[in-house]
Amino acid sequence: MTAYEGAILDVDGTIVRGEELVPGAVDGLRAIDSAGIPRLLFSNNPTRGAAHYRERLGNHGIDVDPSTVLTSATVTAEVLAEREPEGTVFLIGHDRLRVILEEAGIVVTADPAEADVVVGSIDFEFDYEKLRRALAALNREIPFYGTDPDVTIPTVDGSEPGSGAILAAMEAVAGREPDAIFGKPSETAAERAIDRLGVPAADVLVVGDRLDTDVALGERAGMTTALVLTGSTDRASLAASSIEPDHVLDSVGDVAELLATE
Repeated sequence: MTAYEGAILDVDGTIVRGEELVPGAVDGLRAIDSAGIPRLLFSNNPTRGAAHYRERLGNHGIDVDPSTVLTSATVTAEVLAEREPEGTVFLIGHDRLRVILEEAGIVVTADPAEADVVVGSIDFEFDYEKLRRALAALNREIPFYGTDPDVTIPTVDGSEPGSGAILAAMEAVAGREPDAIFGKPSETAAERAIDRLGVPAADVLVVGDRLDTDVALGERAGMTTALVLTGSTDRASLAASSIEPDHVLDSVGDVAELLATE
């Protein structure tokens, strides 16, 4: 028996760091599977879709069904296809995000005058000209969305600017905040995850390495939260944060201790 009917797991910093598995990751996933708990992987990476994680984790011997993977990119594509089915999107973002949007039937343009919607995300080629065109689109008062709020992203050499930094620049010049941001910890992200798992939020365990996305997602939605110390958060930053996880684990390999019914 187990206390949970579903589990949401972050990927980077929780299951893998770069191209290496987090120590104990296989044991942790095996414990979840052995307990009969459906698991959903949810990454805030706005440049990748579900197939990437099937391949990436498959290289480590971890079986991943793409239907059990969400990313901020795939959630953004799903929501835009529903909300703006006839709309044309002006995108500040990675080429891989553009492909994911287009595969969902969304028309993407680089011309601000053609846009019905503006989407901001991480863009490794972001420059003044792109910001100028984004401002031209945003000045038309059309809907403004972001993929995810991550201001920085971890790398092997430290941190680099993420989607949140791009969105901050767009907000500053336009004098307006995004109408919605679809990645963790948004209500949209929680709803999509719960719908995919098909279980009540109160019966879900969220495991991740970031307080402001993974733990905040679970906290806001009424899920049980477990922070792992293998990624972006250490004990010093945990102590300084107003966000409090229900559990703190050295790694996802220790998740088995949370699964038994009390």
